[in-house]
Amino acid sequence: MSPIVSVEHLGKSFGGLRAVHNVSFNVEPGEVLGIIGPNGAGKTTLFNCMAGMFPPSTGTVHYQSENVTSWSDAKLARAGMVRTFQLMRPFGSMTVLENVAVAAAARGAKERDAMAQAWEILQRVGLDHYATRTSKDLPTAGLKRLELARAMALHPKVLLLDEVLAGLVPTERQPVIDLLLSIRDNGVTLLFVEHVMQAVMALSDHVLVLNHGETLAYGTPSEVVANPEVIEAYLGDEVTNVDSQ
Repeated sequence: MSPIVSVEHLGKSFGGLRAVHNVSFNVEPGEVLGIIGPNGAGKTTLFNCMAGMFPPSTGTVHYQSENVTSWSDAKLARAGMVRTFQLMRPFGSMTVLENVAVAAAARGAKERDAMAQAWEILQRVGLDHYATRTSKDLPTAGLKRLELARAMALHPKVLLLDEVLAGLVPTERQPVIDLLLSIRDNGVTLLFVEHVMQAVMALSDHVLVLNHGETLAYGTPSEVVANPEVIEAYLGDEVTNVDSQ
């Protein structure tokens, strides 16, 4: 089976700043890849290059065996590789239902079909009771779910999730983790940048660790948290918390 995503020797520099350097990995269909590392390690830049937000300086990105390195974010999203953002920017004056319907319409759905699809997705992510309220009325946890709902309306095959748990209190995290597991179980491949090790351990088949823009480690979650270099560069005392969960 061919990888659904293949990143080869990817690099991105901004002037003299080398944000990402020589990063390579493959993701199999249905796999969940967690991406971790210290702040400034290049995680979001990697996602931006993969998702067509800006072109990499070096290397290639293949999606479903096709070279998509030069594709725009819109073209990639229409093809099924969809990125979410840590800082959510919904249409504040629209209802929650309309926010999701706009995404469905972007995939070519007619208005009635887009609204029907949006309603089904809101039920799935647990936001149906907010459907007629404006998105600005949502709490942080609701905005996170709305971001996921809008992404799901694009019928993704691959989801790039940027810190989907950021800003959530511990009691709000597990329901979102369960939702992500259900999305994976429905055949969507997940790549996610995250600092919450509970999620990394619960979700990931493999973990990629970045440090100073380069690959520090790659392996299963248990292999990564036991890696002395990862502990020194990033995890530190957090390993104790992971082991106790």
